[in-house]
Amino acid sequence: MLQLLEITGNYIIRGTEEFGRILLLFLNALSWMIRPPYRLKIILKQMEFVGVSSTFVVLLTGTFTGMVLALQTYHGFRKFSAEGLVGATVALSMTRELGPVLTALMVTGRAGSAMAAEIGTMRVTEQIDALYTMAVNPIQYLIAPRIIAGVLMLPVLTIISDFVGIAGGYFIGVGLLKINSGIFVAKMIEIVELNDIFHGLIKSSCFGLILTLIGCYKGFYTKGGAEGVGKATTQSVVFASVSILISDYFLTAVMF
Repeated sequence: MLQLLEITGNYIIRGTEEFGRILLLFLNALSWMIRPPYRLKIILKQMEFVGVSSTFVVLLTGTFTGMVLALQTYHGFRKFSAEGLVGATVALSMTRELGPVLTALMVTGRAGSAMAAEIGTMRVTEQIDALYTMAVNPIQYLIAPRIIAGVLMLPVLTIISDFVGIAGGYFIGVGLLKINSGIFVAKMIEIVELNDIFHGLIKSSCFGLILTLIGCYKGFYTKGGAEGVGKATTQSVVFASVSILISDYFLTAVMF
């Protein structure tokens, strides 16, 4: 029993310490965002990496998510002769939850892991130490631009995901399942409000902060050579994905 309590206590202590380090890293990065020099070129490069390079996977994920939603909800609503609500259900699901969450998870797997691997490699090859010797703050140079890019580009990717998801649902609902197009669109306009879209975009910004911060944190504190880089990359994806899902619950509880 005492051994179990000791193991549990050690996990809690390590988790608290790690959360504290992440928070300190974020506050440090935040302070460097408002201090010159403003590295706009690096920020734009990271926006292209996080946003433009992730567009295809977001398009693919959003489209098929909307198509599956339409297919599943149609068979459920048909039992109650409520097929006209399929469009509203797809739109609400995409704008409130699935658009922001799935987009964040896809970007975590593609961009967040790459951030951890890139910064981790710089750490184990002492390139970060070299930045210090050249009077360049690595947090301002490496971490702050990535956080800014994540916060700005995740809402854009979420808008794309929402749009193609609703379009995919329309294609399945109206084109294949023969739901009346007027009812499909009218119910969607009637039920979905602007606040649903805005709250989803706020969520996506928070998710962008989480995935970039965790990816940079895991990479920045990497140790152990090539093996350590692999572990940091894996941990960043798992930790960021779990954090996104947990934070999604609390954001939903507050907003809706």
